Amino acid sequence: MHILIVDDDDVSLEALRHVLTEAGHEVTSAHDGAEALGWLRQERLRLVITDWEMPSMDGLELCRRIRAEETDGYVYVVLLTSHTSGDHVVEGLSAGADDFIKKPFDPAELRVRVRAGERILALETRDLAIFAMAKLAESRDPETGAHLERVRSYARLLAERLSQDHRRFGEIDAAYIRLVYLTSPLHDIGKVGLPDHVLLKPGRLDDREFAIMKTHTTIGAEVLEAELHRFPEAAFLRMAHDIALTHHERFDGGGYPRGLRGEEIALCGRIVALADVYDALTSKRVYKQAIAHDVATGMIRVESGGHFDPRVVEAFLAAEEAFVEVWDRFRDLELSVA
Repeated sequence: MHILIVDDDDVSLEALRHVLTEAGHEVTSAHDGAEALGWLRQERLRLVITDWEMPSMDGLELCRRIRAEETDGYVYVVLLTSHTSGDHVVEGLSAGADDFIKKPFDPAELRVRVRAGERILALETRDLAIFAMAKLAESRDPETGAHLERVRSYARLLAERLSQDHRRFGEIDAAYIRLVYLTSPLHDIGKVGLPDHVLLKPGRLDDREFAIMKTHTTIGAEVLEAELHRFPEAAFLRMAHDIALTHHERFDGGGYPRGLRGEEIALCGRIVALADVYDALTSKRVYKQAIAHDVATGMIRVESGGHFDPRVVEAFLAAEEAFVEVWDRFRDLELSVA
């Protein structure tokens, strides 16, 4: 494990470095939160041990900034602190800390808590497995390119914007945003159950074929529902199920498979609906050319209250520049691969 240690006191840094290197870890050090963020942007560092009280940017603000950053994987943060009251624990956890070590630290406790962090980070293989499942479904359709990467990035942008309205969207916190990012690639997982003559047809579907295509929502939901019965507390399975089932519902009730209306549709489904449609509009397919961003934006505006939740449309309009940046980033990636 490559660990980042952060403390403005050189003696404390050296003590941490000694214990961690003796335990076989690679260690990088920083003297404040700003320097630590610099390292996190340069290197794939998954575990951070930081002092709470530091000049410039303290450990609490560092936690908040880490959670706000767009990273490839989860960063596990341990706060090193003399603050041990219940209020301080709540404050630290609310800022995004995962664990605490009391100062002055005990070397044995430090090693144990690092091992606990390693176990938590190992669970992220679940995330990789989920995305691999989604890529398996997508691999049957050669036209989709970086569709999954774009959709989950768009969905995260929308969730982040909505989270700023605490009164209406209080359920959207950092964990919810991460779950949206993690599970949105499974929106079309049910396509693994579709016949090739429908999924791979080089053109528009007729009515019978479209009826078959629409079953991908219920096929995906049924697969995930079966796992939910086994693991009912798995929040990522619940959200993946809700997205798979509802991302083709319309806010006005004219969607499928159930014709749900308004807030009957899961919020995560309303978010992914817009992300998915925007990507479909702005991407080239065998049966159509890509539509420019401003044209797609106009079409989405018109569908506010129709296809889309008006509040999700507002979030999209507030995040337009970020959407274009995502599109450009993955366009460049596809061009480099091609």
